[in-house]
Amino acid sequence: MRILYIVTAFPRYESDVITPWLTETIKRIKSRGVEIDVFAPSYKGLANQRVYGIDVKRFRYFFSRWEDLTHDETTPDRLKRGLRFKMLVPFYLMGGVIEIIKLCKKEKYDIIHVHWVFPHMLFGWIGRKICGAKVVSSFYGVELKWVKKKMPFLKPFLKWSVKSSDSVTALSSYTIKEINKIAKREVWYIPFGPAAKEWKDKTDRKLVSLQKNILFVGRLVERKGIKYLIEAFNIICRHEFNSCTLTIIGEGPEKKDLEKLAESRRLKDKVTFTGWVSENELRNYYQKCSLFVLPACIDSKGDTEGQGVVLVEAMSYKKPVIASNVGGIVDIVKDGETGLLVPEKDPEKLAKAIMRILDDREFAFKLGEEGYRFVKLRFGWDEIINKLLSVYSKVLEE
Repeated sequence: MRILYIVTAFPRYESDVITPWLTETIKRIKSRGVEIDVFAPSYKGLANQRVYGIDVKRFRYFFSRWEDLTHDETTPDRLKRGLRFKMLVPFYLMGGVIEIIKLCKKEKYDIIHVHWVFPHMLFGWIGRKICGAKVVSSFYGVELKWVKKKMPFLKPFLKWSVKSSDSVTALSSYTIKEINKIAKREVWYIPFGPAAKEWKDKTDRKLVSLQKNILFVGRLVERKGIKYLIEAFNIICRHEFNSCTLTIIGEGPEKKDLEKLAESRRLKDKVTFTGWVSENELRNYYQKCSLFVLPACIDSKGDTEGQGVVLVEAMSYKKPVIASNVGGIVDIVKDGETGLLVPEKDPEKLAKAIMRILDDREFAFKLGEEGYRFVKLRFGWDEIINKLLSVYSKVLEE
């Protein structure tokens, strides 16, 4: 079986922090004896390369200096910056079409797996016409809300993408519902597993819980709701939890505003913004935190969390988690069982949930253990890869 993955972005070198869950998926499928190539846009002149033993076919679409519509930052965020990035879109589409034609005339693929369907379904459809491959499309949820809110005239393209795919997968039950609002069909629920390796050492969990370290990991964008976490942390510090610390790992367009918010609340010495960190450093942060918080919300574009893979990662470290009751998060966090759910954009209730866990170590341990068992059962990599291989086998049989 030979598969081509079409993606928006892929690591440019082995320590690149982008798309870790997708990268882990491909590496694990390859370990099952499946041949996989990746079709991705170039970044500032980057040519074809081999990363993690994966052949990456890069398509050029502009002069090197300005070839930066993807990577480092999401394309929707870049498009908001101004006309220069918007002007790159037709060149991106044209470059992708030309290169997918050349690639599929030269190479034979059994399956083309399209990620970020808008606009990559166009490339997948052309590839299928040339080499006769089956097309599997995966939806994240973000693209559905983006088109619905910002470009409703493109809804027919999404409907065509769903109907013309040989099989469709989604990261969450929330995304499946959104897909079925566009077109009714069978959709496979296949989430991503944790990219950070599972905690293996013997650190004293009771000692870690006493340290009261709160952790967030993710892109610093509106839909992550980080400003509500900072406000909640401010409330916590006023309630005599003076030894608490908050670590925020990630980069994004809201970073400066969030730093200013923390400073305005006199939390500069208690809130740490690390930027992106290495895999080993991330593992250490998960290991040392007392609890993990994902305060996601529905943003001004109508977008929200499609899955919340970082929750799966934190739970794989037996950490109690708190998250907002939105999007695909509800597939992971069962309130009072595998974690705590709180209303979005509500710092008071978020602070109350955090203080509950910090105050009750036995309850914190119980959530951590139950969350770990749930993640091993529902989000184990073996099960995820088996589901993907089942999808591939089924479309080839049909």
